[in-house]
Amino acid sequence: MTFAEACEAVCAPGTLFEIADSEIDGNPVKVFANCPPNISALFALAAAREDVFIVYEDERWTMPEVLGMAARIGTALVETYGVSKGDRVAIAMRNYPEWIASFVAIVSVGAVAVPLNAWWQTDEFAFAVEDADPVVVIADAERLIKLQEAAVDKQLIVVRSEGELAGGAVHLNDVLPAEATMPVVDIGPDDNATILYTSGTTGRPKGAISSQRAVLSALLAFAARAQVAALREPEEPDASDAAQTAFMLCVPLFHVTGLIPVMLGSFVGGAKLVMTHKWDPDRALELIEAEKVTHFVGVPTMSWDLLEAPTFAERDTSSLRSVGGGGAPMPPELVKRIDDNFAKGKPGLGYGMTETNAYGPQNTGSDFVANPTSTGRPVPVMEMRITDADGNVLPIGETGEIWFKSPTLIKGYWNRPDATAETLVDGWLRSGDIGRLDEDGYVYVSDRAKDMVLRGGENIYCAEVEAAIYEHPAVYEVAVYGVPDERLGEALACHVLPKDGQNIDVGELQKFVGARLASFKVPTYVTVAAASLPRNASGKILKRELRDEAAANL
Repeated sequence: MTFAEACEAVCAPGTLFEIADSEIDGNPVKVFANCPPNISALFALAAAREDVFIVYEDERWTMPEVLGMAARIGTALVETYGVSKGDRVAIAMRNYPEWIASFVAIVSVGAVAVPLNAWWQTDEFAFAVEDADPVVVIADAERLIKLQEAAVDKQLIVVRSEGELAGGAVHLNDVLPAEATMPVVDIGPDDNATILYTSGTTGRPKGAISSQRAVLSALLAFAARAQVAALREPEEPDASDAAQTAFMLCVPLFHVTGLIPVMLGSFVGGAKLVMTHKWDPDRALELIEAEKVTHFVGVPTMSWDLLEAPTFAERDTSSLRSVGGGGAPMPPELVKRIDDNFAKGKPGLGYGMTETNAYGPQNTGSDFVANPTSTGRPVPVMEMRITDADGNVLPIGETGEIWFKSPTLIKGYWNRPDATAETLVDGWLRSGDIGRLDEDGYVYVSDRAKDMVLRGGENIYCAEVEAAIYEHPAVYEVAVYGVPDERLGEALACHVLPKDGQNIDVGELQKFVGARLASFKVPTYVTVAAASLPRNASGKILKRELRDEAAANL
């Protein structure tokens, strides 16, 4: 069966994934005809489950326990903190079960969930909290310290902390009613559901706003794509197969991949979520074996780590059906190694963005092995086109900017009308990525139009890092760029020119940046220049020239 035939069968009239023509904000768009009105419908379906939903280290949380805590949090938000429909509520914590319960509560009472990057430093938290203006921030003990250092003047609820709390913060358990049912709120498909912060070219992150419909449409698109793959490559029944689908959640919940296809997708598909306190490939392999994990979803770096782990050969990974994820390109050699080294686990990669709610072209199984440099194809609810610099559509095979149109797209950027107008054009989203489409619909991404480095799934915009480095008193000139890295995809590098009479110590400079930005934004490679950095006739630094020089010296 061809890809087109499978899509037609899965998305035919009368099926769960039926596609219809509609309008969003006055623009024609293809939608899922059976899309629920709001995300709460997912949790209502999940309420029928009695089994274990979350495995977090040695903890096991059943679905009734997760939904029960969510109902208590939702009640506290509404009755104690006065949260109303449309209010923002932020989450600032690592991957804990309470993160999931908090998210369920926030979106169920019609508020807007604002997940904050747990790796941020004080200044980054200060900016995002001021920008989103949440009524409440639900945080863990580590993030509480940074929020209070930032002098955040918000109501703070703290999880997994003991003892007295300073600054008016309160323990979660102290504000929860003993029992509660989730407050009932009328929530429509166009109401805001999330604001996810993504790095911006101006050096400050942008809050990408998604509607209830956009999040749900992404979930339906992922499910439809899985059905297409199953039709084309049906698996033979095996008595040793795991009784339950189980996802390993290795990526942060504040990332769109962890939040939507993995976490919310597990509500939809009846899956178990297996979580760890921090990434450790040996621990991950131990849990894959013990919990019979069927789907491993992470950035390609993590798949490398599994294969290179000292305990890989000792562990039983036969339960795995899919090994992959997204967030960065997957080297062809890694595609081959996954295919060769997992008994049943097939390689997979998705090309999505925060702005598409993680959904986009996907490449899996034998298609991926045969086309390892492509990011795959989407189901037909998503339209794509390639344009030149002026927005003119280019023919198949020609290289230009990749544009998306689908019901999964964000509504815009919070408090950033100019950025919204630049990115969203007549219902289409300009990705900023450069690539091409072939005659079979495969997408090939070749470069990025924006000045951004993709390090192990983390977006790093060079302007932000340059701004931090320029704060160093000895720096006269700086250029930040990415260099190839086998494990991470790209590593961050820079050239710095000292001021006359000044010296720059590389280690000290890295610590200086690390005190201002998240650790993944600290350049791994620093070249101290002896002369002015090369520029073109218009005065722009020639980063490609510097990148080539740095890559040659690695």
